[in-house]
Amino acid sequence: QVQLVESGGGSVQAGGSLRLSCAASGYTYSNYYMGWFRQAPGKDREGVAAIYTGGGSTYYADSVKGRFTISQDNAKNTLYLQMNSLKPEDTAMYYCAADPEGSPFPPTPRHYLYWGQGTQVTVSS
Repeated sequence: QVQLVESGGGSVQAGGSLRLSCAASGYTYSNYYMGWFRQAPGKDREGVAAIYTGGGSTYYADSVKGRFTISQDNAKNTLYLQMNSLKPEDTAMYYCAADPEGSPFPPTPRHYLYWGQGTQVTVSS
């Protein structure tokens, strides 16, 4: 059974940093596309970053380029999202997700089969 468990969310002031983690289990982690998505109240879920765990290619939404970094530790089956220079508009529930089919970037929610429960990120001004 595939499980994705996020952690690391919290409340920070603008300009601060957080690192999200996503522990994966129940499948062969090293050959999936993994993504971080976020959803703010009243808005659609959007893909902010993604990575191919088998080769390392990455994607970033324009809104987070230069501030967020997606990375992985295959030995720990863990995905990370380092978020720096956070802005109030980054406030959202953040989800990690797995796409076993390898759909091309940009990541779209309908292609991701497995989802974590989410972790809240709140950035105050």
